[in-house]
Parts: sequence; C-alpha cells; structure tokens
Amino acid sequence: MDAEKRWLSIDGPEFIEKIGIRKGYTVVDFGCGHGHYTIPAARVVQAEGRVYALDNDEEVIRKIKKKAVKGLFGNIVPLLVPKDLSLGLEKGIADVALLYDVLHYLQERERNKVYAELHRILKNDGLLSVYPKHYKSDSPMWSLADMDIEDIIKEITMIGFRLQNTLYEKLFHFHSYASGHILTLRKVGKEGP
Repeated sequence: MDAEKRWLSIDGPEFIEKIGIRKGYTVVDFGCGHGHYTIPAARVVQAEGRVYALDNDEEVIRKIKKKAVKGLFGNIVPLLVPKDLSLGLEKGIADVALLYDVLHYLQERERNKVYAELHRILKNDGLLSVYPKHYKSDSPMWSLADMDIEDIIKEITMIGFRLQNTLYEKLFHFHSYASGHILTLRKVGKEGP
C-alpha cells in the first residue's frame, strides 16, 4: 500500500480521532487541497456527520467532488471559497474546523478574516485544529516566514480562541509523511469579533 492510500484509509483516520473528531461531528476543512484531511475526517464522522471541504481553487473542488463520489463519501460537501473569504456557512454549524498547511498563503488581514469566520461557524466550545507549516523554524515560506509558533498562537487567540494543547504528530504533507506541531484551540465567547 502506498503512503497516500495508507494515510487516507488507516493513519489519517487515527490522526483525526486523536485531534478530537468523532462520529456524527460536522467538520470544516478550510484549504482542503487534495483531501488528505477531508477524506479521513469523512471516514471518522461517518454518515451521521458531515465534512465541508473548502478551497479557493475550482480545480481542487472539482477533484474533491470526484474523490467523494468515487469513495462513496456522501458526507463530503465541497465548497468554493470566494475572494472575500466569507464562508457562506451558517453560524454555529461546526464542531471542529481544520486549518492545515494553509496559513502561509494568507496575509495577516486575510488570516484574521479566516479566524473570525471559523469562530462564527464553530459551535460554542468548538475546536479549531491548526497545522501551521512554514513558520520561522519549520521550512519558512511567505507570510509566516518571520513568525514563531508563539506568534501564530497569539494571533489566533486574539480572535476569540484559547489554546487547549499543542501536539507534535506524524501527519501527511503534500505526498508523504511528515511531523509537525498541531495546535488545538477552543472557541471562547458566543459571538465572533
């Protein structure tokens, strides 16, 4: 079994459960890309749950739709994210939001908009799970190149989240296994900023 198939069918679902996702949950995967977290989440939440796969690339959304049909995942809902980053999902709909390997693509203003939107759509006490790849000490790139993990945590907590824990886990990055910090934050407050 190749690495990607193993991740999608075995290791990915185990990882998804470890970060707190359970059967019946509603999950939002912002910046879903190839579906490396969408598909394992869909396996874990099962038919009783739902996974919203969000991306700003129409081709990515088309491929996720195809993977959902091929894998018989009727619980995956692919959605295109507009340029203004408004998610178009109802307030308080999600138990967990994933923000994996996407922050480095966004400028500070855009990141704050995304945090605020995720805060809005999460249920009270909902979880935000973040894999902040490409910050200062982890293959620095683009808008996170000068930020430490502590800077990222501070930026997110300013929007209405509190840090619950930080894990260092084996996960999937592009087309292979990697290890990285996973931040788990809880929504605090009933309203977004």
